[in-house]
Amino acid sequence: MRKHISVLAFVVFGAFGFMAAGSENFAPHLETRHGARQLIVDGKPFLILGGELHNSSSSSREYMKKVWPRLVEKKLNTVVGAVTWELIEPEEGRFDFTSVDNFIEDARQNHMHVVFLWFGSWKNGLSSYPPLWVKTDPQRFPWAKNSAGKTLDILSTFTDATCKADAKAFAALMRHIRQFDGKEHTVLMMQVENEVGIRDDSRDRSAAANAAYAAPVPKGLMNYLVQHKATLAPELLEVWAANGNKTAGTWEEVFGPGKPDSVQLYGSDLTDEKKNIYWRQLNWASDEFFMAWRYSAFLNKVAAAGKAEYDIPMYANAWLQQPGCPRPGEYPSGGPVPQVHDIWRFGAPNIDFLSPDLYIAEFDWTCERYTRNGNPLFIPEANTGGAASNVLTALLKFNGIGFSPFGIDGFGRRRSQETNSVPPPDSLAQTYAILDSLAPVILDNQGRGTIAFLQPTDDTNAPSQELKLGDYTLSVGPDTGGGFGGRGGFGSGPTVTNVSPARFVINTGPGAYLFVDGPANVTFTANTPGQGSVVLGSFDESMLADGRWVPGRRLNGDETDHNRRWQNMRSFGIYHYTVFQRN
Repeated sequence: MRKHISVLAFVVFGAFGFMAAGSENFAPHLETRHGARQLIVDGKPFLILGGELHNSSSSSREYMKKVWPRLVEKKLNTVVGAVTWELIEPEEGRFDFTSVDNFIEDARQNHMHVVFLWFGSWKNGLSSYPPLWVKTDPQRFPWAKNSAGKTLDILSTFTDATCKADAKAFAALMRHIRQFDGKEHTVLMMQVENEVGIRDDSRDRSAAANAAYAAPVPKGLMNYLVQHKATLAPELLEVWAANGNKTAGTWEEVFGPGKPDSVQLYGSDLTDEKKNIYWRQLNWASDEFFMAWRYSAFLNKVAAAGKAEYDIPMYANAWLQQPGCPRPGEYPSGGPVPQVHDIWRFGAPNIDFLSPDLYIAEFDWTCERYTRNGNPLFIPEANTGGAASNVLTALLKFNGIGFSPFGIDGFGRRRSQETNSVPPPDSLAQTYAILDSLAPVILDNQGRGTIAFLQPTDDTNAPSQELKLGDYTLSVGPDTGGGFGGRGGFGSGPTVTNVSPARFVINTGPGAYLFVDGPANVTFTANTPGQGSVVLGSFDESMLADGRWVPGRRLNGDETDHNRRWQNMRSFGIYHYTVFQRN
């Protein structure tokens, strides 16, 4: 039976309830609740309202002293930062976790959780973060090559030594995090490597890679594709079908050599605009699929070693195909982009989900592609420009577990591609404050179809928005001013200076509705007529105090004409209505 708890209690608790919940000693994990995949922390679902630091920020405790106050101002509950192989294992077999401990301790002091990014063998596809003892021993740890025979700045996946060394370091890191944080659960998740894939070519062309490419596609992978054909990504299906749906053969025999001038569109449902972006030559598909198999298998071994020490959610992130880098090799070939998700699911069962680093304009479309087949949506990197709107889309429309714009420490904020502007610095903070206060309500309603977006308008003549939600149809329109009974001035709490784009309504239970809106009017019409008139049961407001939303007044009496008239949402805020039908 679904329980409906007062939104005021949720507002008081907020998303920071984890600070009092550490007595439940089990690790963060994922669960499916009412159809939505959610992150569970200390027994409760948790929304990550995060921000990713610049790459090197987390390496210095002294540097971070000036950063933490900014993160607090931005209302983050989670900070996303790097742990680098070169720092924790400067000499083979000698580990130093000082920077990790410092970061966890300081996050706790600032009431934040942590998602760590493991910069091991690769970051942005390149190998700049392995320690010197790895970089300077190419015989033991070989590098990838391109078609011209040039050695790339990319460690090859075609050697056991690199994988074993990376996995050993990652396992030591996870063992230490369990020992240092296994009860407090400051660390929520781990990103395994970063934006892996081959750059400057569509695949690794070293001797070992060429031999593997000329060999048959692994039988296990082919069996997996056949068994899951009904749910495979349409992009992969299209390439496979174009080459006869073969179930055995080399990579080119199964996925086609193509011709240098042939063009393959990934996904026949793409609009003309997207077709101009997401095109590639058909012969590159086999290269990308081949590298997806290699990278997924590598990361699976690293993740497995880590999970054996401390089993918390682990994910892999992708540099997306996009304008300016539409061909594999221009973006990292073999990384977990949507067209190879099924290969990654086969190759990396120890990776819990796949995530987009989402800097492209097609935000909703990308979210759709990353929520196929139950993949939970977590966006570890995104533009700061547009972040306040995009976090609402990710968490409310696509039931996301978290959102994290890049460069949150305040330098080089990215412009929105849509508006070519940087939003006011407090727009994301105000949105995070709203989501933080309502996180339990949002999490209880993800996957239920009970959340709807509202259209804000300053035009008092604009038509009302009609929403059928629960047992009632809501008519939400612009505030027309005035009061009731000749008594103006009894409106809801003090006016809030607001730049957040948050406007939504949640049907929290039978006849119960939570609004983030205003100034606005709302009326309710029963979806089942003939059972009496719709009557206001109660009307509660929330208040903004020191940047956080807290319970306000239960309005009644003069303020609502003793609940005989609807109370308008006179200013932007969080409001809770209950209504019922009376004969």
